[in-house]
Amino acid sequence: GNEHIAFFQTGNALRLALFGREALAQDAQVSAQGSGFPSFTLAHNVGSEAEVDALFAAFAARNANIVKAPQKVFWGGYSGYIADPDGFLWEIAFNPFLQTLR
Repeated sequence: GNEHIAFFQTGNALRLALFGREALAQDAQVSAQGSGFPSFTLAHNVGSEAEVDALFAAFAARNANIVKAPQKVFWGGYSGYIADPDGFLWEIAFNPFLQTLR
């Protein structure tokens, strides 16, 4: 569930979500220990699971660092993670509960 995350609407389609460090690392399937995990991720929400898959196919074609392949997730959506060239994690997600993207 979402009992360990707080969402704040900061604009028309922009949200800030606060998630515990351990839970966020677990969601990304990375270790929360040491300095390799910066304690935050960035997320890009799209309108469907197919859009998530299409973006990951494009990333894979460009040899991007895919950290977690897209999959159904506990909160009812579909997401995966990539690392950008600086090592920051990006979640690419479809959230069926976000009406603003449909």
